[in-house]
Amino acid sequence: MKKAILCFGDSNTWGLNPVTGKRFEGKVRWPLVLAEMLGDQFTVIEAGQPNRTLVNNPPFIGELSGVSYLKPLLEAHSLAVIIIALGTNDLKQRFKLTPEQIGQGLTNLLDSIEEFYEGNKQPKLIILSPAYVKCVGQYKHVYEGAPSKNEALKKEFENIARAKKAYFCDLQQSITVSAIDGGHIDADGHAKVAALMCNLINEAYA
Repeated sequence: MKKAILCFGDSNTWGLNPVTGKRFEGKVRWPLVLAEMLGDQFTVIEAGQPNRTLVNNPPFIGELSGVSYLKPLLEAHSLAVIIIALGTNDLKQRFKLTPEQIGQGLTNLLDSIEEFYEGNKQPKLIILSPAYVKCVGQYKHVYEGAPSKNEALKKEFENIARAKKAYFCDLQQSITVSAIDGGHIDADGHAKVAALMCNLINEAYA
């Protein structure tokens, strides 16, 4: 039986192209590149949603918080791995969140996963901390203040992953966001994320 991997994230999982504002085609998006790398033993489920957050429901967008949308996916699929790639949108200036508050949102999401699988085998978890968000380009004011929070947010996520016995991947080390908007990754970034995830999953099943 194929092992199912859920890629649960925001617009960088959905595949927003920072140049065009539209969606990258499938051959570029990291979840589908990951599926190609892993081969026939795995099924990869894309579950990216632009503007998805860990803490707040973005105004005018509807309920896009992680907790609201994850449970139906857990109910619909028998999962071996859950990759959580959130936190970038929580850095937006309008939310005025501290790294600790964003980290608490991640903890709440992971607690919800534990509660869902209580008494049953829980999928392996991979936590991605966001790439280094910059205050540049068209979203300069949207991410105002974010650069001063990047390092602390990474440490929060790393500590939470360790406490929850999850795998951790620091995208700040290897992925650069676009200079156009300061928050989204380009095609090269998608390829790098896929390779990082492939290595972690192979490690998990070695």
